[in-house]
Amino acid sequence: MSGGIVSKDVVVVGGGLVGAAVAYGLVRQGLSVVMLDEGDVAYRASRGNFGLVWVQSKGDGLFDYARWTRSSADLWPGFAEELRGAVGLDVGYRKPGGLHLCHSEAELEEVDLRLKRLHNQAGPEGYQARLLDRGELDALVPGLGPEVVGGAYSPHDGHVSPLYLLRALHEAFLARGGRYAGESRARSVASDGAGFLVETDAGRFRGERLVLGAGLGNRPLGALVGLEVPVSPLKGQILVTERADRFLELPTIYVRQTEEGTVMLGDSHEDVGYDTFSKPSVMSEIAQRALRSFPVLRQLKVVRAWGALRVMTPDGFPIYEESESHPGAYAVNCHSGVTLAAAHALRLAPLIGDGGFARTLAAFSSRRFDADASRG
Repeated sequence: MSGGIVSKDVVVVGGGLVGAAVAYGLVRQGLSVVMLDEGDVAYRASRGNFGLVWVQSKGDGLFDYARWTRSSADLWPGFAEELRGAVGLDVGYRKPGGLHLCHSEAELEEVDLRLKRLHNQAGPEGYQARLLDRGELDALVPGLGPEVVGGAYSPHDGHVSPLYLLRALHEAFLARGGRYAGESRARSVASDGAGFLVETDAGRFRGERLVLGAGLGNRPLGALVGLEVPVSPLKGQILVTERADRFLELPTIYVRQTEEGTVMLGDSHEDVGYDTFSKPSVMSEIAQRALRSFPVLRQLKVVRAWGALRVMTPDGFPIYEESESHPGAYAVNCHSGVTLAAAHALRLAPLIGDGGFARTLAAFSSRRFDADASRG
């Protein structure tokens, strides 16, 4: 500390899954890092995450994203073991494959078309998700409701405990010498000529490099260092049941059974600004959809419900950007903080140090929105 300022190689703003994964990846590279975390008063998406490590539906319209997602899923088994070895915590990662269950022929046709588009985009790399009929689903998952007509399966899908993951990332970050600053909401960021100064509620922090991983907070902070971060909130709600005997080994996009035996039911997509309150009408829709898939759920009581905000870009794909006017300042934004945690820690973080960030992640620059506007 010098003159009341904490100085490190890198200041990471944001202590959720995105910020923590990048911060861990940076200390893993031998850099000195301080992670600034507003704390649980933040709109922490990880607190309301469904916990899927999901590949099969990602990247329709931007195959770079499908490839990036698949690479993260491939890294996840080793990543989970690395975290276990570092802090002795099992984050509950399992990779049994995943299902998208369809309740109508129209939905099944829509999923089939998406899979065909992704197969066509994949080329020689291949794309292993495939459509299943009702008989094939019954062989995988007994007890499906009569309205399930078919679905899609990917061997690359899995699930994890988001809360254990967040805890493990924080503990592994500290174990490697990182510095954590809680209750440190970033009020402003600015270049000071040789680095970046961040003013927070808890003091001032300086880094030669700056990573903004603060979710919805990246939009106003990024503007201060020449980064356009067009993110907005999209609410999702989740229901959680009491513990039950194991009946579901494979996660689905709407229902998954956790390691502890509880069953999570989701998801909703509500464009309601920063409202995080649970709504009975949406909760009812979530429950009814889950019951159509798994009638056995009628026997279980719902014990918790919550709403949380996703961090959404205009096209739903990530934004990874280094500032042109303030080199060394980076924005990292996505709504798949669980799925991409391994890639953020093991692939993206090293790019911040070796100068290949803009080149390797060019497809995810916010400049794509300028191109879209010009074509329109």
